[in-house]
Amino acid sequence: SLTKEELGSAKIHGRNGMIDNVAEDEVDALRQAQRFLSYLPSHVGEPAPFFDVGDLRDRREESLLALVPRERRRAFKMRKLIEAVVDQRSFFEIGKLWGRSQITGLARVNGHSVGLLANDCHHDGGSMTRDGADKIRRFVDLCDLFHLPIVSFVDEPGFAIGSKAEQEGTIRAGMGAMFAVLQSTVPWFACVVRRSYGVAQGLHLGSKAMSVAWPSAMSGALPVESGVALAFKREIESAPDPDRRRAELEDEMAKAQSVLPRSEEFGVHDLIDPRDT
Repeated sequence: SLTKEELGSAKIHGRNGMIDNVAEDEVDALRQAQRFLSYLPSHVGEPAPFFDVGDLRDRREESLLALVPRERRRAFKMRKLIEAVVDQRSFFEIGKLWGRSQITGLARVNGHSVGLLANDCHHDGGSMTRDGADKIRRFVDLCDLFHLPIVSFVDEPGFAIGSKAEQEGTIRAGMGAMFAVLQSTVPWFACVVRRSYGVAQGLHLGSKAMSVAWPSAMSGALPVESGVALAFKREIESAPDPDRRRAELEDEMAKAQSVLPRSEEFGVHDLIDPRDT
């Protein structure tokens, strides 16, 4: 027979989404609950409380200039970006142990409570998995209920693909999240940090988001690597040097996915210096 811990411990349910945050002990549980509630109004008919931590509104973090690697395949730490942009020490993450390709949490910007979404490229490349989509749906519903504006940092390569993703019904979960996003009534601010691909990018943009982009942003129907592998498979295989030809095609396609032409066509509202985020 199984013990209670073996059957359904905090470790198990913290990773399957039954619970959002795991505490060390009762004191930590109360501390986390108190902090969570500090971002919310006492009821949905009130605005969220304002709390000024003294962070300078015009603070510019030089570290943001070098945060995103020039090499497309290299990962970076999205939480460092979040901590650098929101009011200092104000980010409270929700659901860190499940749906790990997506980051959700509460924070303050200029003293005002906001909901925060982002991708974590260290898990499943930051792609939209079933659990990630469920996590976004629940979080957007929470923000909409309490009228919290949503801030979204986008590095989305698209929906997870493959046999596991198909068996889990990833697209079903994704469409559930999409409905929640499109039906939300709160303001959205989206900052495209690097990748913004496919249908899944819509889960980060709301219905009428104010959308800005960093110069490192890239967007399109598919990420460069998988798009080239699918569209030019025969050409690559028949080339004298397949690896070299694939690299050439990837570089060519990457230039076409630059955010610069899209910013001219108003695909984003502004192209900004990362330090101004």
